[in-house]
Amino acid sequence: MPKLMLGCIADDFTGATDLANNLVRAGMRVVQAIGVPATPLDAEVDAVVVALKSRTIAPAEAIEQSLAALRWLQAQGAQQIYFKYCSTFDSTPQGNIGPVTEALMDALQCDFTIATPAFPDNKRTVFKGYLFAGDVLLNESGMQNHPLTPMTDPNLVRVLQAQCKRKVGLIDHAVVARGAAAIAERIEQLKGEGMSIAIVDAVSNDDLLRLGPAIAKMPLVTAGSGVAIGLPANFGLAPSSQASALPAAAGLRAVVSGSCSLATNRQVLDFIQRGGAALAIDPLRIAAGVDVAAETLAWATPLVGKQPVLVYSTAEAGAVKSVQGRLGVEEAGVMVERTIAAIARGLVERGVRQLVVAGGETSGACVQALGIAQMQIGPQIDPGVPWCHARTDVAEGTSVHIALKSGNFGGDDFFTKAFTVLA
Repeated sequence: MPKLMLGCIADDFTGATDLANNLVRAGMRVVQAIGVPATPLDAEVDAVVVALKSRTIAPAEAIEQSLAALRWLQAQGAQQIYFKYCSTFDSTPQGNIGPVTEALMDALQCDFTIATPAFPDNKRTVFKGYLFAGDVLLNESGMQNHPLTPMTDPNLVRVLQAQCKRKVGLIDHAVVARGAAAIAERIEQLKGEGMSIAIVDAVSNDDLLRLGPAIAKMPLVTAGSGVAIGLPANFGLAPSSQASALPAAAGLRAVVSGSCSLATNRQVLDFIQRGGAALAIDPLRIAAGVDVAAETLAWATPLVGKQPVLVYSTAEAGAVKSVQGRLGVEEAGVMVERTIAAIARGLVERGVRQLVVAGGETSGACVQALGIAQMQIGPQIDPGVPWCHARTDVAEGTSVHIALKSGNFGGDDFFTKAFTVLA
């Protein structure tokens, strides 16, 4: 088996498909593994993305899982390691972006790496070290109300430095605009000043493409998924439609959503306004002991044969905080994830073979509930969200097409548009 060009570690499942999507679009054949595989790679691909569910767990546990993924990727001969986190850089003062980055640097004996969540295709840009979501700073975008990792400071140097023992610097836009040689020169300057990690500005795809060759020899790259567009060319690859080919799609269609992001709220509303069949689930009823999953599946069964159905727990920030206040932040989230995952499995048992899942934590729970071990990455629906093909452990190995959507990604019509891509 040829050596892997790129070995990737993603801190959640939607982020993993986001990264894999950009690599496929740039010409790489990619498989996404759900968790650290127990056996060697048995597919001839250019890159593997190991999807972890480590974004919001304790830093020590996130480090342990990430190092296990690193060891497996090294055993497959990965030539470069890519640690992928969210384009909103959402984390806490304790981690997990900084602690995992430093643990990977230690393991790889890497004296310098870069960090940038920039993804201009999804309106995530970094300028003078500040992260913008669309036209506003991150802390004005709705992310300040994230139920698990609220982001109140858009200064990435400051945010990352709070999580790291190493010194964090900046490669600003004026340097990036001058190209790879200027970036490499700035890296050497930062090293001389005692810096080991640098936030990199990027306001366009051209910036990311200029960054690519400057980090070709870097053992470890840390970033959102945007940087991925500039890396396949370092290995002599170019975009190809064959990289995203999937088996033909068939079967019933459904959407399950656990995200409470502003984007997903709009997508749920758009689906309902178009006349879609939709049902909201109530966390308080779950907490009261009601079998909400069974109720939901009873509702969906007569409908899903006629049209796509949507099951959602999406809510406005105020409603989310109210539920968290009554149940606790962690308990409320886990309860909803567990219920939606049971619903997703029940839908597949009832013939759904095209499934959209919205929300990072929700996607992780659903993929695990379906017993998916790896996914083949296919065509893009919207920036950062591809269709994938996977075998489940439902009904002795049913195959499904599945899309894992980060809460913040996708246009308002995403839940409708997604199925037209497979038509």
